[in-house]
Amino acid sequence: MGNMNKIGKVLIIDDEANLRNTLSRILQKAGCETLGAVDGDQALNLLSVSTFDLVYLDIHLPKIDGIQILKEIRSREPDLPVIILTGYGSLHSSIEALRLGAIDYMLKPFDPEILVAQARIVLRDRVINRRKREIRDQINFLQAELLLLELENPKEITSSGLSPFPETQNRFHKLGSLILDRQAQRATFGEQVLTLPPSAFQYLSVLTDHSPDVVDYRTLVVEAQQYDVGIQEAKELSKWHVHVIRKSIEENPQKPRYLLNVRGIGYRLLID
Repeated sequence: MGNMNKIGKVLIIDDEANLRNTLSRILQKAGCETLGAVDGDQALNLLSVSTFDLVYLDIHLPKIDGIQILKEIRSREPDLPVIILTGYGSLHSSIEALRLGAIDYMLKPFDPEILVAQARIVLRDRVINRRKREIRDQINFLQAELLLLELENPKEITSSGLSPFPETQNRFHKLGSLILDRQAQRATFGEQVLTLPPSAFQYLSVLTDHSPDVVDYRTLVVEAQQYDVGIQEAKELSKWHVHVIRKSIEENPQKPRYLLNVRGIGYRLLID
């Protein structure tokens, strides 16, 4: 993989501006998209609103140290690769970080060629593993759709020896080409496996249950998150999750075809 363009999105967490900027320039020249964070608070905020393929993490940071940030990353995204940035005096902490799930460490000052080579290897593996998961998900959902079709046909159920368990019927919801697996909190739309965080999946599930009716903001938030909030707060919460869903299902999120806004009231999901 000689070119990482549009594949590698990297977060660099380091309070040293010069090092952070140097690292960013090297990775950008190699084809990566990079974002920087000066401390743990900023890093965790970026991780909550964006998706990354690789994290470089300084072991010594103000406010929240690198070990605590690593633990938080592992709890949120167990598969996200983290490489520790450290000096010779902090090797003990780096070894502890490896035990906690960091994939490697890099000593300061670092060799730019080694840095790029290492990033290419990690990002290549990340792409391969992601594709493997997508293929497994596609297989699982095709099997789920087959089961749904069999459950809709009692004769086939009898001949195949399957039993229409109520829990199986409640687990899957099919709306046109959209299939929700509520147990796994995953969804497919046509041939596409949707990548949605759990909260956005819950919003999609509520919209699917009510389709084609309009779901007002407060009902949407109450049923998706069990939050009983005012209309304005519900509107803001809904707006963000609808934005996430549209990015997954709409060809052009700015001109939605499936998930429509009913001004001042709420949203409706229309899928043939």
